[in-house]
Amino acid sequence: MYNVGEYIVHPGQGVCRIEELVTEPMEAYRLLPIGMRHPTYIRFPVANSDKLRRVLTRDEAEELIEEYPSMQVDNYTDRSNALEEEHFKQEIRKGTCRDSVRIVKTFRTRIAETRARNKKPPVAYERILKQASQRSLEELSVALEMSVDDVRMLFERQIDSSEN
Repeated sequence: MYNVGEYIVHPGQGVCRIEELVTEPMEAYRLLPIGMRHPTYIRFPVANSDKLRRVLTRDEAEELIEEYPSMQVDNYTDRSNALEEEHFKQEIRKGTCRDSVRIVKTFRTRIAETRARNKKPPVAYERILKQASQRSLEELSVALEMSVDDVRMLFERQIDSSEN
């Protein structure tokens, strides 16, 4: 069971703060998603707590950023872009922050490779990249207690230092 004030990751909404524990009509968490323009409270049954997970610790977040340059990309492909997109969206929803970061790296690589061949990348690639990036940056910003832009800069520094 989670406590009021903790940050957790909701499969659909991403990082949320537990605002209170409601007991009527059934025991549920009252969650406030972060990083949204107009966040609204959501109720999530305590009985389904196993679908939630804690946000990374500071040490785990720092380790994840350090390992980004050497992280392997995901080679998963399917018969169509739609099936591929569905696979990665489910992985973002149900996976860890590490999974989302790996998906970001995968789609940055795929988009760059497609553009290098003077082709336009599929729109699905951009959607997956945006969703995985948003999910991972929000979680890392909470874990590191800094803004999303600052976390983005940490990744850029890590990439730059690995290229030199």
